Amino acid sequence: MAKTEAPTLSREDWSYEELQAEAEELRSRLNRFRLSLGRFFVQKQDLIDLMVVAAVAQEPLLIVGPPGTAKSDLVLKFKDALGLGEGDYFEYMLTRFTEPSEIVGPIDIGKLREGRYIRREQGKLPTARLGFLDEIFKSNSAILNILLTIINERKFYQDGVPMPVRLRVLFAATNEIPEQAELAALKDRFCLKAESRSVQDNYFTNLIDAGIQGEVYKGLAQKPWIEGHATLDDMLKANRYLTYQFGRRHRSGRSEEQNDRQMYFPAEVFDEFQRLVKTLIREDHIFISDRKLVKLYKLFRVRAWLFTGGTVSRDDLRLLAYLGESHQEIELLRDKVPMLLGEA
Repeated sequence: MAKTEAPTLSREDWSYEELQAEAEELRSRLNRFRLSLGRFFVQKQDLIDLMVVAAVAQEPLLIVGPPGTAKSDLVLKFKDALGLGEGDYFEYMLTRFTEPSEIVGPIDIGKLREGRYIRREQGKLPTARLGFLDEIFKSNSAILNILLTIINERKFYQDGVPMPVRLRVLFAATNEIPEQAELAALKDRFCLKAESRSVQDNYFTNLIDAGIQGEVYKGLAQKPWIEGHATLDDMLKANRYLTYQFGRRHRSGRSEEQNDRQMYFPAEVFDEFQRLVKTLIREDHIFISDRKLVKLYKLFRVRAWLFTGGTVSRDDLRLLAYLGESHQEIELLRDKVPMLLGEA
C-alpha cells in the first residue's frame, strides 16, 4: 500500500451547548452530503442513506453483494466526499493468509529486543478514523480476535496493555455470508447488513451511461463527488449531540421528567417495534440479540433525527429489514418488513 500521511488530531470534546447551536446546520450538511453522493450511483440512495446513519451512530455496517455491484466504489466515494486524507483512512482486502501485521502494524523489532511486544500501528486500522475491510469473513482467527476487540471496545493491545484506537466508522464488505459458528460473534457486531444489488435488469441504460461517465472521471483523474458538503467531524459532532440527547431528562411544564424514549419514541411506534421484533423471531426465527435491540434504538433515533429532526416514526422501523444473518434472511426481510409495516 502507498505511504500514508500522519493522521491529523481531531477535537471530539464538544459541549452540548456548542452542538445544540449547530445541530440544525449539521443535519442540513449531512442531508446535502447523502443526496449529493447519490447522484453518482444508480439506485444506491437507500444504501448511501444507511451508510450515513451507520456513520453517525458509529455502528459498523456490512455491505453484502456479488462482485461488480459497487460495494468498494460506494465506500471510496464516501471517503472522498468527506475530504479524508490517507492518514485518516485505511482499507484492506482480507484473505485467510492475511497476517495481523497487515491490519494493525508490524512488530517493532527494536522494542522486541528490549522485551516489549509493540506494533508500529501508524497507517494501519488503529490510527484511521474511517476503515473499510473487504471480504471480512475470509480472515483467519487471529484477525477475527483483533477485529472483535477493536469493534467492541475500540482498543487493541500493545504489549498486553489496551490502547484506544482512532477508528470511528467501519464499513465492511463480503460477496458471501458464511455460516461457520466461529464467525457468529463477528457477524453479530454488524447490527445492519445491507445488500448492494445488481441494477442492470431494471436500469440497463442508466447503468451504461453512469458507468461510462465513471470511466471518464477515472481516466481524467476527476472526482466531482468531492463537493465539501460535510466532513467526518460533522458526523462525529452529530453522534456526540445525539449521545447527549440520549442521556437528557426532559420536563414540559408540571409533567414528570421524560427520558429519551418517552420524548422521541411515541408509544404506538414503540409498540409496533416490539410487535415486529416478536413476529420476526417467532415466525422466521430471526436472531436478534439483546445488544442488537439497544443498537437498533440508537439507529432509529439517528435516522429519525437525520431525516425528520428527531421523533421516531414507523418509517424508521424499516431498518429492521437489515437484520438478516444469511442471504436467505436478507431476501426474506427485504420483502417481509415492508409488508408488516403495510408498505408492500
